[in-house]
Amino acid sequence: MKLLIKVLKYLLSGLFILIIALYVFNFDYLLTAINVTYLRGHKTAYLDDYKHFDNRTIAAPEQPQFWPIHEDYNKANPTGQLQELHDSYGTVAFLIIKNDSLWHEQYFEGYDEHSKSNSFSMAKSFVSAMLGSAILEGSIKGLEQPVGDFFPEFSQGIASKLTVGDLSSMSSGLDWDESYYSPFSVTTRAYFDKELRPVIRDLKVVESPGTGFKYLSGNTQLLGMILEKATGKPLAEYLSEHFWKPMGAENDGLWQLDSETSGMEKAYCCVAASARDFARFGKLYKDLGAWKGKQLIPESFAQRSVTPRFEKDPEYGYGLWLLQHNGKDFFMLRGHLGQYVIVQPEDNVIIVRLGHRAAPKKGNDPFREDIYGYIDQSYKMMEYAP
Repeated sequence: MKLLIKVLKYLLSGLFILIIALYVFNFDYLLTAINVTYLRGHKTAYLDDYKHFDNRTIAAPEQPQFWPIHEDYNKANPTGQLQELHDSYGTVAFLIIKNDSLWHEQYFEGYDEHSKSNSFSMAKSFVSAMLGSAILEGSIKGLEQPVGDFFPEFSQGIASKLTVGDLSSMSSGLDWDESYYSPFSVTTRAYFDKELRPVIRDLKVVESPGTGFKYLSGNTQLLGMILEKATGKPLAEYLSEHFWKPMGAENDGLWQLDSETSGMEKAYCCVAASARDFARFGKLYKDLGAWKGKQLIPESFAQRSVTPRFEKDPEYGYGLWLLQHNGKDFFMLRGHLGQYVIVQPEDNVIIVRLGHRAAPKKGNDPFREDIYGYIDQSYKMMEYAP
């Protein structure tokens, strides 16, 4: 018994020293990471982890604009292969919107049309749209405005060449480790740290901006900080006023914060909202920035968003992923664990998929196999619909 007590004392002493060391060496964010993920049975962020963070409300309008219901709503059953995808990767919501009307809608695991789910990096597309809105209203001069105009830390050397457009098109040259599973990466720190602004302002530009695509979450976080400064409003408030309310969102959204004290939205991720409300951004870009006749973002900005900026990197525009498949051009909002809003403008089709997992990466293809599956099987459903 005495030996057991002695061992416990050593363990507790070691644990206490470890915790002190984490604070001393500025790794205390790992305590939050362990509490939110590992102690709850997860290895990375997950769909409802927003409940364990501070959030700011994205207010919906008093009078929502409900999606019209297609005359063939839910008359077509999912194909066997589509159902296999749902089962394999833990789909919680799957929508097909055809000609701006709900054609197919399916939920799993107790989710429904009002359930909130984590957007993860689909939020990057929201932030890029907010950039378009800020340009439209004159808060930001244009895509070529230097980042140094807002933060002097980026006004010297090659950093002085960095523009807001470079941030939106993922071509900043920032020193950033886009690793979701390493506990020591800056991406993990950004997700769990209580003070996000200093983390971003300390970043260095190590490659020439505007020369090629490299996906970095830090780009969008810095862009979010610029929008906050340029508009004088928290991101959630701006998103509500300029998009959520004008587009008639059915439900309030939540935007995850670094902490209630700091109050900085995690711009690169983490808007909790419903599948129907995520779909609205697909329609907005499909209609080149207009919503019911009102231009929410410039048409030219929307057009550039769905066009590759770099010929050698055709998979990305400004805030949106771009895919050529089966002779058709698709664009999409895309997030960790397989959150997708996939749009084919000419066919007037929007596919929304939310869920727990995505297919593994395959070779050098920037798009995962499940994306092709959701597209192909949705088109099969529409082709053979009664």
